[in-house]
Amino acid sequence: MTASIIYNGALRCTSVHLQSGTQIETDAPTDNRGKGERFSPTDLTATSLGLCLITTVGIKAMDMGISIEGSEVDVTKHMSKEPPRRIVQIDVQVRLKAENVSEKDKQILENTGNTCPVARSLHPEITQNITYQWPD
Repeated sequence: MTASIIYNGALRCTSVHLQSGTQIETDAPTDNRGKGERFSPTDLTATSLGLCLITTVGIKAMDMGISIEGSEVDVTKHMSKEPPRRIVQIDVQVRLKAENVSEKDKQILENTGNTCPVARSLHPEITQNITYQWPD
């Protein structure tokens, strides 16, 4: 097993990562009867895309001898306005802090991020808008 989840009531859950014992609490969003005081499950889905992208870029960058330490990722989730309720679009803005990276290496790193496991696992009807910003 990967995780164990407990429903705490009031639309809140606690998930425990079994290997590390780390916990994540979730709450339903305010537009779906929750208090919005924690990540919602769909927030975590969108956030997972950004995390997976930067992690896989980090792995590839390490293999290439490139440091991306301090890079930042912003994620915006868009939900459907009509039923059924679902994620319809995820915008990911990646600001890479790597210096003196060739255009070829930029392409390699961007392709790595665009094809991370979460990007490949999301339903094809979910639009993924991924943009990269590199230092001048």
